[in-house]
Amino acid sequence: MAKQTVADQFIDILGRAGVQRVYGVVGDSLNPITDAIRRTAGIDWVQVRHEEAAAFAAGAEAQVTGRLTACAGSCGPGNLHLINGLYDAHRSMVPVLAIAAQIPSSEIGTAYFQETHPDRLFAECSHYSELVSSPEQMPRVLLTAIRHAIGLSGVSVVALPGDVAGRDAPRRSARSTPDTRRPCVRPADEEIAALVRLVDESHRVTLFCGSGTAGAHADVMAFAERVKAPVGHALRGKEWIQYDNPFDVGMSGLLGYGAAYEAMHEADLLILAGTDFPYEAFLPRDVRIAQIDVRSEHLGRRCDLDLAVWGDVGETLRALTPRVREKTDRRFLDRMLRKHAEALEGVVAAYTQGVERHTPIHPEYVASVLDEEAGEDTVFTVDTGMCNVWAARYLTPNGRRRVIGSFSHGSMANALPQAVGAQFADRGRQVVSMSGDGGFSMLMGDFLSLVQHDLPVKVVLFNNSSLGMVDLEMIVAGLPPHGTAYPPTDYAAIARAMGAHGIRVEDPAEVRGALREALRHNGPALVDVVTDPNALSMPPRITGEQLSGFALATSKIVLNGGVGRMIRMARANLRNIPRP
Repeated sequence: MAKQTVADQFIDILGRAGVQRVYGVVGDSLNPITDAIRRTAGIDWVQVRHEEAAAFAAGAEAQVTGRLTACAGSCGPGNLHLINGLYDAHRSMVPVLAIAAQIPSSEIGTAYFQETHPDRLFAECSHYSELVSSPEQMPRVLLTAIRHAIGLSGVSVVALPGDVAGRDAPRRSARSTPDTRRPCVRPADEEIAALVRLVDESHRVTLFCGSGTAGAHADVMAFAERVKAPVGHALRGKEWIQYDNPFDVGMSGLLGYGAAYEAMHEADLLILAGTDFPYEAFLPRDVRIAQIDVRSEHLGRRCDLDLAVWGDVGETLRALTPRVREKTDRRFLDRMLRKHAEALEGVVAAYTQGVERHTPIHPEYVASVLDEEAGEDTVFTVDTGMCNVWAARYLTPNGRRRVIGSFSHGSMANALPQAVGAQFADRGRQVVSMSGDGGFSMLMGDFLSLVQHDLPVKVVLFNNSSLGMVDLEMIVAGLPPHGTAYPPTDYAAIARAMGAHGIRVEDPAEVRGALREALRHNGPALVDVVTDPNALSMPPRITGEQLSGFALATSKIVLNGGVGRMIRMARANLRNIPRP
């Protein structure tokens, strides 16, 4: 029986931790690892064109599945390319294990060819980053890394010299299997009692929800019903909380819409539920605030709190709701629901009048049609920039769809490689990348990965030949746009040259047909839509406190039209308001 190498043992441990594939680019220092994967059933090597794409893909797979995922880079420049995708995964709080191959162990510290120190370099974007120096050390380091990634919901990095990976493993194999089950975190009884008192003392309660409400939709609705609270959300909370929500008042923040801002500022108690919302300018300063979060480090770091509640949102609300007094006064809730509907009505006319004839094509029209044509359980990956705007305002959540983007890290070029990971997680599920031409062209080489692996990802390319968000920021800051324009490019022709299905759309009358054709195509496809780079206008009201820095630029982003099906949702919620 052949001896087990350190690399064999490494891959065996990853497999027992639930890892099904490793994304990366091969290199000599990784040879023992890739060869171990080749010989191991149940775990596959996924070749991509750029290590940054590997890390983004691993992060997206982790977001879709909730499982530990893995990526790898060869020594020096190879694993350095992972860093941007790892930052994104870490800030998105998903479990990813990165294998950073290292130069020969005897050469570390001698300025050897391609020498870097990944155990130091990745420290800022990981919970754990360590170098393996000997075969005996590896199992404990890897198991510790896995436990950090899963337990703390983030990135772990293991730097492994190629020569150490190729050595014989110790005779006593690592039998320990990491526990991948997450515990329930319930606040202390004292914290629940304090929150009960705050709620009972308040007449106008508003909930503002983030991604920490995943899995707690029913609990949020039950609490909102009991205390007659408007429910707003941050961008990362949209997919978890907006659907089937008769208390919905929209989204606050730089891309906000509806009455969420007013509901937060006119309340006498604001409850931040599972959100690390970063924009302090949009949070009230003269309202009592309680925050519920399973991550204790999030509590109070964006604003002063009257009460910090350390616990899972669902667990907390299940303990809280039966204990608070039911409120009967709906006046605050009903007023916010009306404001929400009115705010959406105020912009819907520009969206509905003549957009099917407007050229260049309105990007919001494309997003709205895509929302209607896409499947009920589609995974959308969304590029940073204007695609964030279209997704935030036009994609309709339903509890089954997913919307993934670089929402916390804000990287360009994330949507295409994230679509790779989302599609590998489930080849039978519809995956759509909403890409801007700037982001798509940055990592366009990995469109070839779709073709190579026959991944049926559909790329909807919003091609306005510019960096639209940056262009707008410059204009709002009083600067002439510079360095933001690209020459017109036929990306559909490039897609066809790569061996995929490519459709070019310049006539708005062809948008729906092109999207249907692509979505029905049995394989990778790209719809290159030439869109209007000027499809933006100023909102009706901006507070003076928001008119500074980045908030000045991006809070002035509002569509030249409405917000798709959200207006119908708001109108439907008005039916819940009792007639006088």
